[in-house]
Amino acid sequence: MIEIKQITLNELAELKALSIKTFTDTFAKDNTPEDLKDYLDQAYTEKKLTSELQNKQSEFYFIYSDDQLAGYLKLNVNDAQTETIQENALEIERIYIDSGFKRLGLGKMLYNKAIERANALNKTAIWLGVWERNFSAMKFYHEMGFTQVGEHSFYMGEDEQTDLIMKKELT
Repeated sequence: MIEIKQITLNELAELKALSIKTFTDTFAKDNTPEDLKDYLDQAYTEKKLTSELQNKQSEFYFIYSDDQLAGYLKLNVNDAQTETIQENALEIERIYIDSGFKRLGLGKMLYNKAIERANALNKTAIWLGVWERNFSAMKFYHEMGFTQVGEHSFYMGEDEQTDLIMKKELT
């Protein structure tokens, strides 16, 4: 059984732990331990996550598989977006699936939740940034109909990296 539910501030500890675990699982092998630690120490503090959870222009969702926490989604609209890509767009800032739950279609379910929310909010486009070396994620987004429309710098500690900006028009 799969369940997707909106995250509340009461689940801050679970969100922080899952954020650190999934980010580390995804990016540790391609980055130095120092750069990874620097990033995690700033991106996933309780203070920062609390602020993000309290932002009315952001939404977080957990996905559960057989009552086990398996991943999460973060969406942004309006001023909460990390960049202005297009008027009336929704940003998928994070889709992360715990390594033990990959290849079960959960990422696609979270993506579908993002589309559902974009449609409910009358958004005309959906966009995201994906690391240029995260080939499996890029392949997934291409399959979902996204195209690259730009790029921006992303800092992993002191290491400047490139995220590709991908966008999909909604009909």
